[in-house]
Amino acid sequence: MTKSNDSSRLIAENRRARFDYFIEERYEAGLALEGWEVKAMRAGRAQLSEAYVYLRGGEAFLIGAHLSPLRSTSTHVTADPVRTRKLLLNYSELQGLIGAVERRGYTLVPLELYWKNGRAKLQVGLAKGKKQHDKRAVQKDRDWQRDKARLLRRG
Repeated sequence: MTKSNDSSRLIAENRRARFDYFIEERYEAGLALEGWEVKAMRAGRAQLSEAYVYLRGGEAFLIGAHLSPLRSTSTHVTADPVRTRKLLLNYSELQGLIGAVERRGYTLVPLELYWKNGRAKLQVGLAKGKKQHDKRAVQKDRDWQRDKARLLRRG
């Protein structure tokens, strides 16, 4: 369920997700991609900032992820940078996610897009939304850690 560091390379990361959500579990999903999308990812032209995961009909889909097509690779194909992409998960994982989202009020958030053994993988987090006061507490703690480090360096 977690990614290993051997032969894996980060393509894109959704940093905002850790600020907006409490991530409880992480799942690794494959992606159904077209050729130009793979080439765009290899060139590092992917963004997850506006993306989310949607469950429909017993399947999971990545919506809103932006893959900018390369001019040289997508000449014969009409490339849609934000098309809906199917996520590839085990049936049992999918059933567990559907239960958590529908019955327990969780949200599925894309966290990282990376290469693993030559294949593009997406790390999906099962998350609960943070309230405003939780976000303020995180910001306050981060500021204090930064100030403390600064004081210790001067010290």
